[in-house]
Amino acid sequence: MQIPLQITIRNMRNSEAIETYIREKTQKLNDFFAHIISCRVVVEIPHKHHNQGKQFNVRIDLGVPGNELVVNRDHHEDVYVALRDAFDATKRQLEDYVHRLHRETKMHAPESIGHIVRINQKEGFGFITGPDGTELYFNRDNVVSPSFERLKVGDEVKFIEETTVERPQAKRVSVGNHQLPT
Repeated sequence: MQIPLQITIRNMRNSEAIETYIREKTQKLNDFFAHIISCRVVVEIPHKHHNQGKQFNVRIDLGVPGNELVVNRDHHEDVYVALRDAFDATKRQLEDYVHRLHRETKMHAPESIGHIVRINQKEGFGFITGPDGTELYFNRDNVVSPSFERLKVGDEVKFIEETTVERPQAKRVSVGNHQLPT
C-alpha cells in the first residue's frame, strides 16, 4: 500500500485485538491485489437507543488505481462478525474491480483452414489436415455448415482446433471460402 492503513475506532474502547484483526484482513486484500493505494477502516458504535444493545458499524474505503471501493456494514452485535462481513464484501468488490481492470473476457480460439482428407459418411466422422499437416478428427456433431452429409474429401474447411486426451480434434467445422454445389 502506498498510504499506510488508517484505523479509526469511535464510541468504544480501542482494542489491540480488533486492530490486529483489521491488519490481518487488510493484508489478505493486499496479497490478493498488490496495487492497493490506501485503506481506511472505521469501526463504531453509533448513538442509538440503549434498549437495542450494542450495534457495530464498519466502513471500509479502499483506494485502488482510478477508483475507490466503499463498503458500509451496519448493525451487527458482534464486532468481529461486522468486520468479517465488511472485509468479505470488500474482497468481492476488489475481485470485480480486478476482473474489469484486466478485461478478463473469454478468448475465442483462432480459426484455422484445412482440407478434408478422409470422411466416413456412414459412421459420421472424418479427418481434416490442418495448416501444419496435422490430422484432426471431427464428427457429425462438430459440423456447423453445411450439413455433414454434404461434405466430401478435398473440401476446404474452417475449424477451431481443440486438443483432447485422445487426439487433436476439429470443432465448429464449416466450409471454407468456396461454396458447395447445391
